[in-house]
Amino acid sequence: MLDPRIYRNGMMIVVFALIVVAFSFGSQAAPLSATLVPDSFNGLGAYATMNSLAARYPDRKPGSEGDNQVADVVAGALTSDGFLVRRAAFSARTVDGPRTIQTVTGTIAGTTPGTIVVVAHRDSPRPGSLADLSGTAVLLELAHDLSSQSQQRSIVLASTSGQIGAAGAAQLAGTLPAPVDAVIVLGDMAGTQVRSPAVVPWSDTQLVAPPVLRNTAAAGLSQQANVTASDESLPGQFLHLAFPLAASEQRPFAAAGDPAVLVSTSSARVPAPAELTNPGQIGAFGRTILQTVTALGTGPPVPAPSSYLRWQGKLIPAWAIRVLVLALILPVLAATVDGLARARRRGHDVARWILWVLSASLPFVLAALAVVGLRAAGVIDAVPGPIGGDALALGGKAVGVLAGLGCLILLGFAVWWRVGRRIWCSQDTTPDRKQANGGGAARRHAGPDDQASPGAAAAFLLVLCAGALVIWVSNPFAAALIVPALHLWLWIVAPERRLRVPWAVLLFVAGLAPGILGAYYYASVLGLGPAAAAWNAVLMLAGGSVSLTSAIEWSIVLGCVVSLALMIVRIARQPRPRPAETPITVRGPVTYAGPGSLGGTKSALRR
Repeated sequence: MLDPRIYRNGMMIVVFALIVVAFSFGSQAAPLSATLVPDSFNGLGAYATMNSLAARYPDRKPGSEGDNQVADVVAGALTSDGFLVRRAAFSARTVDGPRTIQTVTGTIAGTTPGTIVVVAHRDSPRPGSLADLSGTAVLLELAHDLSSQSQQRSIVLASTSGQIGAAGAAQLAGTLPAPVDAVIVLGDMAGTQVRSPAVVPWSDTQLVAPPVLRNTAAAGLSQQANVTASDESLPGQFLHLAFPLAASEQRPFAAAGDPAVLVSTSSARVPAPAELTNPGQIGAFGRTILQTVTALGTGPPVPAPSSYLRWQGKLIPAWAIRVLVLALILPVLAATVDGLARARRRGHDVARWILWVLSASLPFVLAALAVVGLRAAGVIDAVPGPIGGDALALGGKAVGVLAGLGCLILLGFAVWWRVGRRIWCSQDTTPDRKQANGGGAARRHAGPDDQASPGAAAAFLLVLCAGALVIWVSNPFAAALIVPALHLWLWIVAPERRLRVPWAVLLFVAGLAPGILGAYYYASVLGLGPAAAAWNAVLMLAGGSVSLTSAIEWSIVLGCVVSLALMIVRIARQPRPRPAETPITVRGPVTYAGPGSLGGTKSALRR
């Protein structure tokens, strides 16, 4: 009861949207150039400072004595270099629970409005991490170089704590003096292995650092460190905007409207405690930061962060992606609405199958509510944002929580299956429905009304389309991940075109591919295994990085996945419909095919 002609006609909207996207491509801004050569940066001095601080303060957990002592060292060094130093202490959630941490800032006033901010954390989740102090060492060396020059824009050097969860960076983002031209976050500055991308522009929203800031930092890396700061692939960028779950400390600044990037040899990962360091590397990355700060300080104002994709040197704005994704949803939605009307006219019950599909999401919703409840009860103590593999501890409590959530989901489906058999299977499977026919009371047999019926197919597609549209309103990139499932699964449930089971399974798996690949991508970026990735998802929901509303929306999508799997099983058990015989279109008795049917006339012989 799904008309392919409506689907094909709806694809004309997609063609028009593709034309709109093609004309929306824009050019990138060129990198800003520095007027001073950054050769004054002392890489050997920064390397010696890093080793000295690591030897004196090996344990620097957020809010610990070692962390506070390094803060004292930074404040003293900035004061001696002529910076106006301020210290702010506040309570924050850290990986070790609630702690009081400090943010130290040093400011040099400029001659024109605007501020360039350089941020480096000093804490480490594990003792003995040398690379975690490389950013602080570069920050102190920058203070020597910048204090000896007159600055057009104000310079703020900030030392933060609570890198896991970005507690210090979030507090700093809310207190910076406006306007802020750029924020440069220093990650691992001394690692021997450079992971790509070395310039990380992502935030915890759909906003991305402006291209001019990214290109300026990338140009500095190319000139000073001989490192090509390549972009992530287009699918990788798409996933970052579909699920804006940045793990590093540049992420909270975009919410305040401040353009920010992370520069790090480890990319977005937390460096391992035993990671090897190199004095030449810290010197090259230090010169990169000095050149970038100088170029930004003397150049035009940097635009605010925005939402876009970079491909082949061009920019694709987010509004174009929004138009394209909506155009891809509409053909399936139009075919679904038409199929829904046809199913209702032929007597199939659709409302109860909508409830059936929605009820399949209840076990996932219960698991999400359980995570929120455990967070409120203090069982789960989570920080905002994802946690990298080197800093994520999968202890006994984590294993117990994951096992409990898994049992809750399985129990929910067991109850759903048992109750559902009584509610949905107890209905009359061969209902008669009234059909209006000139005001008469004729009835027509609608056929079996089970999971393979046209009513169930229309209900499934309607719920999936509605879920995609709801997600599209808030995030078109996330909704785009459901678009392949919409177009592929339409042909699985179409009653008139029953596919063979292998083809149905293939289309089912293909529709799941974007979500599976997205989960694998994030696990690879963060360095997580399957169990650690599942625990990270629990922590993000508990920490507020993933809202409960988003969790419920995706639970409905997962409910559609479960419903479709059961529908495929039911469809596989049904006999394949035989092709209809070609009707005879000539007039007269069936045994008579018109004049000359026996071939005895001249006209028949000519034909």
